[in-house]
Amino acid sequence: MSEANAENELLSLDELVCKRDERALFLPLSLQVAPGDCIEVLGPNGAGKTTLLRTLAGLHTQFNGGFVCNTFLYQGHRTGLDELMTPVENLAWYAALEGADVSEQALQDALARVDMLALAMIPCQRLSQGQQRRVSMARWLLSRARLWMLDEPYTSLDLAGQGLLNDLLAGHCERGGVVVAATHVSLTVGNVRALDVHPLGEAS
Repeated sequence: MSEANAENELLSLDELVCKRDERALFLPLSLQVAPGDCIEVLGPNGAGKTTLLRTLAGLHTQFNGGFVCNTFLYQGHRTGLDELMTPVENLAWYAALEGADVSEQALQDALARVDMLALAMIPCQRLSQGQQRRVSMARWLLSRARLWMLDEPYTSLDLAGQGLLNDLLAGHCERGGVVVAATHVSLTVGNVRALDVHPLGEAS
């Protein structure tokens, strides 16, 4: 692949195998995504789904094969919020990390979209886990990244929150974005493709 093509491609895997203590976790994975794709990462517990996402995000460096991963937003198991800050302060901080000049109205609109505007000025430590999850979802709406990589995004969400999550994922894909999600809850977004992670030996 040429450097120009690699810069324009959101995500591709080329015989990628993640490793731990120099031991392969799963069979080689190959994948190319197109705008609008929603990739559901499937596999049993311990197969290496989280390690795969962390590798693509640059947080795990033991692997063989290759991959291209550009302009991404990564959401791991944790919400990533500063619990001493309010939802609006957390969103402003995240926007600043991306170098974005986001207006107060845009911050409020994002919180309103996830039904958290009424709690915008309350420290996050006073919010429930589900409410904190919603604040982290509002962060995605402010990101300029076209590729969202999400690890167990349904965690702590009630049925209403899960429905809201599905709407956000569907909207992102409809706008030409790409979602890659490892989850035990089946995604109900339109153009879902499966990426099966098959564990090897003792790593399974």
